[in-house]
Amino acid sequence: MGAVLDVKSVPREWLLRLAASRKFQAWAARVPLLRRFARAEGAAMFDLVAGFVNAQVLMALVELDILALLLRGPVAVRQVAGICAVPQERMQVLLQAGAGLGLLKRHRDGRFGLSLRGAALLGVPGLAAMIRHHRALYADLADPVAFLRGGQQTKLSQFWPYVFGAEGARDAAVTATYSTLMAQSQVLVAEDTLAMVNLSGVKRLMDVGGGTGAFLAAVAMAHPQMQLDLLDLPAVLQNAQAQLDQVGLAGRVALLPGSFRDEALPKGADAISLVRVLYDHDDSTVARLLAAVFAALPAGGRLVISEPMSGGAVPDRSTDVYFAIYTLAMQTGRTRSVAEITALLQRAGFVNICSKAGFRPFVTSVITAERAAA
Repeated sequence: MGAVLDVKSVPREWLLRLAASRKFQAWAARVPLLRRFARAEGAAMFDLVAGFVNAQVLMALVELDILALLLRGPVAVRQVAGICAVPQERMQVLLQAGAGLGLLKRHRDGRFGLSLRGAALLGVPGLAAMIRHHRALYADLADPVAFLRGGQQTKLSQFWPYVFGAEGARDAAVTATYSTLMAQSQVLVAEDTLAMVNLSGVKRLMDVGGGTGAFLAAVAMAHPQMQLDLLDLPAVLQNAQAQLDQVGLAGRVALLPGSFRDEALPKGADAISLVRVLYDHDDSTVARLLAAVFAALPAGGRLVISEPMSGGAVPDRSTDVYFAIYTLAMQTGRTRSVAEITALLQRAGFVNICSKAGFRPFVTSVITAERAAA
């Protein structure tokens, strides 16, 4: 009986050269014990190669509103093609691809309907809007090498003037587009954040950079007695007032116009939240913001940071690929690890720093910290 190969005892460089050998790959595909592993690795590799095409199929399904069309039940290809003004043979290819991605289901009679995954996509707040918004990101990544070398303005940096505090932030249409996209995406963030954070004992919470108040709306429902403040730019707060009025929170949330980039934060809250704020900004801006938060909090006051975070020493597929590249394209922020954020908090003077990995890291993870009690 042959000896069993102890992978741990084999030099990694030798294993890598072996894996890169076409002769070894062909041999592994024929060996029963290795065949399943070889197929899985091959499928994973092809998934990476085909990733852009997969994303464009998804974009087409969303842009043509096909998922919503099929929510009412299976439809013949000819009918979908007519509604979408796409030639029938090309629509056949798109629907077949959608079924291949698991978003649609092909019926025996040739009609296509929604799969459970496709239906679930429709139910995720803001996801369709974010998929449409990816046109800007795809344009920035058309030449990934040039993108990584830098030196050119990106479409995403033009879309997010709010982050830079640029002139475009004063444009009502730009601000409204930004605020709507953020409000839709914040619903899941708020749900996951409140599932990980204990706000008992907090009397007054100030959400800094809170947009149109999606996070505070969720807090208001969970903690009806808590006082709530929302600090953001004046143009953003105009939209926030309308959104809060719409969900019945008129007068419940105090709106505080201001810029955390340039001004001290108002005092009075015993807890401050930064929800998807830090990764929009560079280290110097984040350091100033955390110093301002520290100064605004009373002794024993709490800070809640919620956003997708890098896996650090253990790279994470969702945050270290998608969010890291996205924030790079914004040309202002970056996706940080727990260790990096913790170091920034310690330099600002915070203590009792705790982190919780989100059960959906692509939605958010959480770090809490305190200003030491007197």
